[in-house]
Amino acid sequence: MKNVRASKKPSQQLYMQIADKVKDIIQSRRLQPHDPVPSEGELAKLFGVSRMTSKLALERLAEQGVVYRLPRRGTFLSGQQDRVPDDGGPPPQRAPAPVADKPRRQIALIVPHLSDYTSRIIAAAESEVRKHDCDLLLKISKNKEDEDNCLQRLVEGRIDGIVLFPQGRKTCSDQVLRLKLQQFPIVIIDRIFREVQIDCVYHDHYLGSYQMTKYLIEKGHREIGYTSNAIENITSREERYQGYIQALLDHAIPVKVESIHFRSVACDPSKFNESDPEQEQFIKENPQLTALMGGDDHVAISTLYTALRMGISVPDQLSIVGFSDIQLAALTPIPLTTVRQDTEQLAHSAFNLLMKRVNHSLEKPVTIKIQTTIIERKSVL
Repeated sequence: MKNVRASKKPSQQLYMQIADKVKDIIQSRRLQPHDPVPSEGELAKLFGVSRMTSKLALERLAEQGVVYRLPRRGTFLSGQQDRVPDDGGPPPQRAPAPVADKPRRQIALIVPHLSDYTSRIIAAAESEVRKHDCDLLLKISKNKEDEDNCLQRLVEGRIDGIVLFPQGRKTCSDQVLRLKLQQFPIVIIDRIFREVQIDCVYHDHYLGSYQMTKYLIEKGHREIGYTSNAIENITSREERYQGYIQALLDHAIPVKVESIHFRSVACDPSKFNESDPEQEQFIKENPQLTALMGGDDHVAISTLYTALRMGISVPDQLSIVGFSDIQLAALTPIPLTTVRQDTEQLAHSAFNLLMKRVNHSLEKPVTIKIQTTIIERKSVL
């Protein structure tokens, strides 16, 4: 078969040549109405042209009524044209084109790990996509590089939109920036990238931490410590720490460096019942503290177990609070007072915003802050 690439006709006519070749294929293969027609990729390989050229050829045939195209299914021979059989008999009856079911949109959710918190986000996300008559595709990224790979594969697979809970990053990844420039529907959750305007839905970590510190102050505490995993470019940890500092300053309570502890090794949730040397050393070096705020529930729960093993009464001698309200927070020996993050509201806002983008909304990038609430239990006096 002659390679069409060798033609000297203007490039804008190349796809028209391919369209004519497809008609020849339809005749030579004796395709019947609603039989599949060679795909863009097959035509590109067969005639040595680009996928864009073969795509334009099929779109031209669709405009002419020769074929019809179904998203993510392929291209099929239309039943609208009459063809005379080889025996010269009357043309066959036109077969009605099938009524194509409207394909369900596919929305992806990428999370950096599985935990009590992300599991609640996933459950809420599944409920939200059902409301929009979409299917949810879940990806768990292993690291920053894998997150970028997940984004690329999803877009190449023609996903309709993405909700991304990013890995800890100081700045927005190049892959996310590319998707933004391409105006691809993507919403960031639980993180904020300050250097770029992009749709974002996250909990107000700053205000939640501020209110919790204020709550402890109103309980009469003046020696309030802060203990957390290292910030490591994670904006939620940074904002919680800033909320704690600002609440002390606003209430004329000195900020003491010795009362603030960032762990050298991240807290391991699987070892709550084991000795935690870092938390024990911090508590020993700060006997003046009457209250300790954990940067998250895992650190707070580890601190609570450590204090109890040290013979320190909670909350009589030391009040302890957390942030997130994971399921375990209510099941510790002394149920933990903590800041609750509303994952249902997070998912609701994120997917409503995403569907606006999927439906081609040209609204400027939006940042939505979800408010938190304090859950009072037994760990504060």
